[in-house]
Amino acid sequence: MSNSIFAFGLGIGTQNKEGDWLEVFYSAPCLGAEKATLDALVESTNYEGGNSTLVLDESDLNRLHMSLLKAGNIEQAELASRLKASTQPIILCVLASDEAPSNPAEVYLKLQLISHRLVKPHSTVLDGMFGLLVNTAWTNEGPIDVRELADRQLSARMEGRTIEVFSVDKFPKMLNFVVPAGIRVGDAARIRLGAHLGEGTTVMHEGFVNFNAGTLGTSMVEGRISAGVVVGNGSDLGGGCSTMGTLSGGGNIVIGVGEQCLIGANAGIGIGLGDRCTVESGLYITAGSKVTVLDENNQIVSTVKARDLSGQSDLLFRRNSETGAIECKTNKTAIALNEALHAHN
Repeated sequence: MSNSIFAFGLGIGTQNKEGDWLEVFYSAPCLGAEKATLDALVESTNYEGGNSTLVLDESDLNRLHMSLLKAGNIEQAELASRLKASTQPIILCVLASDEAPSNPAEVYLKLQLISHRLVKPHSTVLDGMFGLLVNTAWTNEGPIDVRELADRQLSARMEGRTIEVFSVDKFPKMLNFVVPAGIRVGDAARIRLGAHLGEGTTVMHEGFVNFNAGTLGTSMVEGRISAGVVVGNGSDLGGGCSTMGTLSGGGNIVIGVGEQCLIGANAGIGIGLGDRCTVESGLYITAGSKVTVLDENNQIVSTVKARDLSGQSDLLFRRNSETGAIECKTNKTAIALNEALHAHN
C-alpha cells in the first residue's frame, strides 16, 4: 500500500429507498494525508487500500477517533467523535488516487474539494460523474429521489405539511455544503456545488457559476460562468454576459478568461481571453466569427477567425457601428475593480 493518498473525507450521507446515495456532506474534506493518518484509517476501519467508500458505525468512529488522535490529526479526530451522534449514515470515502469516480460519494468528495478551494477546476478527474448521480428534488425536507417525490408529497400533505421543492437537479446549491471565506453571493440557487469562488469574489443576483468552473481571485460576476470556465483575478463579467462552456456548445475547447478582463453587459465569448482583454457590451464572439484586426491607426491588418486570437492578451473586441464588422485592436487600458466593493467580503 502507498504511503500517501489523494484525498479522503468523513461525510454524512442521504440515501433513497433503494439504498443509493443521493448526496454526501463532507464538512472538512482533506487533500492528501500523512502516513500516520493513513495508518489510522487502516487500523481503525475496514479500509484495505485503493479508492474505497465505507459506512461506519459508532464503534468504527470510536476507534477512528482514538487512532486519529494518536496520529496527531486533531481536526479529523474531533470530527469522528462528533459524528457519533448522527442519525444519518456516516461515510468514510478514501481516494488513494485521482481516478474517474465510481460512486456518488466519490463525486461529492471531489466536488467539495473544488468548492473548499483545496483543488482548482480541471485539476481532478470527474469523467463519468453524471451517470453516477441520482436526479434529486432538493426540498425544505432535504434531498428526495424524484421517483419517490410524489409519495413523499402525499404523505406530507396528509400530516398537514407541504414539501417545498427548490429545484430538481443532479447538483445541489454549493452554499448548502460550502461557504468559502471572503465571498458574497446574491442568489445561492445560482451557484452549483463544485463551483470554485476565489476570495474576494462577488456574484450578483443574476450571476451564475457552474461546477468545475469559477474564479481564482477577486472578481465581479454579473453574468454566466459555464461549466469548465475559469476566470482570472481582477476580472469583471457584466450583467447578462455569457461564457460558452464545454457542456453548452463549446465542444472540447476549454474557455478561460485571464486577469483584469472585462466582458461587457450582454456580451459573450466562445474563445478564451488572455489577460487585460475587453469585449464590448452586446458583442458575442464565437470561434468561427470573422474578426478584422486593426493597427494603432485603425488600419486593417488582416481578417482572421476569432479562434486564431483565442488566449491572447491585451485585446479589445468591438463591433463597428457603421458596418457591423467585428474588430480587434490592442487594448491599452486594463480594468480595475472597485477595491472598496470587494475589500469587505
